[in-house]
Order: sequence, then structure tokens, then C-alpha cells
Amino acid sequence: MTEEEVKQTAFAMPLTSPTYPRPPYRFYNREFFIITYRTTAEAIRAVLPAPLEFDEKNPIVKYEFIRMPDSTGFGDYTESGQVIPCTFKGRKGSYTHAMYLNDDSPIAGGRELWGFPKKLAEPSISIEKHSLVGVLKMGSIPVAVGSMGYKHQILGSAEIKKTLQTPSWLLKIIPHVDASPRILELVEYTLDDITMKGAWSGPAALELFHHAHAPVGALPVIEVISGTHILSDLTLGLGKVVHDYLAN
Repeated sequence: MTEEEVKQTAFAMPLTSPTYPRPPYRFYNREFFIITYRTTAEAIRAVLPAPLEFDEKNPIVKYEFIRMPDSTGFGDYTESGQVIPCTFKGRKGSYTHAMYLNDDSPIAGGRELWGFPKKLAEPSISIEKHSLVGVLKMGSIPVAVGSMGYKHQILGSAEIKKTLQTPSWLLKIIPHVDASPRILELVEYTLDDITMKGAWSGPAALELFHHAHAPVGALPVIEVISGTHILSDLTLGLGKVVHDYLAN
């Protein structure tokens, strides 16, 4: 293979058999189970990267379990993690702090393309009698357990759609061969072409546990605020760099 052929072919690793296909990625019947809770300002301050800012008088975290049974290129997988509501230059959105999932293709694609902080684990969403249940395991150890009353109240789809359309930010880190950061950027992305299929609320509970490789407990639950269950089709938008930490 010539140098020109390498340049024309190269997209992702391995060169001749990339771990994931080129975007865009469309998700069908994507299911969100989101538990919004209050934590401590000190905990968020320790993990939220500047120049992002948060409301120190109301430190909020959203714990998410996401079921993706049909996604172009990535197939069938489940994801779980923590998202922190915040602002960037006065614009409201959220910072994706940690994500855990059970499929190597979206782990590689999410990390390399956008900078999603993805790690391999075993999340699940299930319906147990009258409850929606989300569980995250790291190996055999449960590190997050969430539950919610199943479809107790219908939520307005238009209002929920607006929340899904707000921007999200990621800290993309790609190391150099000497282990120093070669890319260190704040990346913004959105969810696009959203088709709402339903949204519900109900009483919710969340327990987080400490694990050396899944430190979800570092953002402790002080008070559960709400539980939300969403079903939709959507496209994961490509990102754009909004802040380069190495520019100077």
C-alpha cells in the first residue's frame, strides 16, 4: 500500500479493518432512563473541567441508563453514566463525565471521534413487574442501581425533545507517543433529527457504590429529584471543537 493509498484509506484503526464505520449514526427506539439528583458542589468542582461552569448553589447530576437496540454501525448495546448540567460561555448544556457500555465498537468510535469518556462494563435496563430498573456492573460488582415507577405520568414530548436538543460537551484526550496529550479539546455535539415516541415520569431511587475503575460514587447522591423515561429515534451529531487547551 502506497503512502497516497494510506492517506486515502485511513479512517480509523486498524487501517484495513476499522473497528467502526464512518458516521452518521442513527438510533432507533433509543431508550433513556434518567435519574436526576442533587450532589455536593465540592464533588462537581473536582471533576468539571474549566471553562465549563455550574450552579454551585444547585449542584445537579443526571445518572443515565441508555438502551440502544438498533443503531446503524454499532448494532445492539446498552450504556450508563453520569452527565453534569453546566454552561459554556453562558450557554446551557451538559458535560458528559463518565460512560460505561458493553460493546467495543461504540467504545472505540465514541472515544476517537468525539472524545466520549467510555469504558467497558455491563449496564442493563429491564422491566421488573411495575418498575423500570437500571443496573451497572463492573465485572461482577454492581456499582449503580436505579429504579423508577413504570410509566406513572405522561410527559410532554415537545418539552422533553427540547432537553434532548441542548448542547453537550466532552473533554477529548488523545495522547502522543510519549504519553503527553497530543489532542486536548472541549468538543460540543448535539442530538439531531429527533422523533419522540414517548416520555414518562415516576418515583425514582438511585444507589451508587465505589469501585476503583468506575468511581460513580465520587458524585454522591444527596437527594433524588426526578425520574424520566424516554423513547425516541435520533441521530448522533458530529462534534465541533469549541476550546483547544493546547492552542497556546
